[in-house]
Amino acid sequence: MQPVEQAEYEGVDYAWVMQTTFVVTIVVGAPVVALLSTVVALDSWGARAAFAVRVGAPIWFVTAVAVALYARRNEAGGDGAEENADGADTEGADGGTEESAEDSGESAERDEPATDGAGDSG
Repeated sequence: MQPVEQAEYEGVDYAWVMQTTFVVTIVVGAPVVALLSTVVALDSWGARAAFAVRVGAPIWFVTAVAVALYARRNEAGGDGAEENADGADTEGADGGTEESAEDSGESAERDEPATDGAGDSG
């Protein structure tokens, strides 16, 4: 099976920003638009759609800016390495770095010379 490709990036993960903005805007924006629509006379579907856009757009914009600033401040989606006050990476609780079993198996295979057993008479 082919391994899944993963993107390596530095800084802000904009895919995370877009996905989070979308979800938060739906979760927060839909109830706000629904509540505000109760105090306004909306006689046609066109008026309802225009109202949803007029109220939803600022909610989306504020949410997008807030999520982007949060991501920039925390570098959401980064490599997960924690930094101490000096800016140096800290090690995990076990004192080492994590490595998947697949990675360690591949490195072991690369380090050992390939032998087919036919030339090893002794």
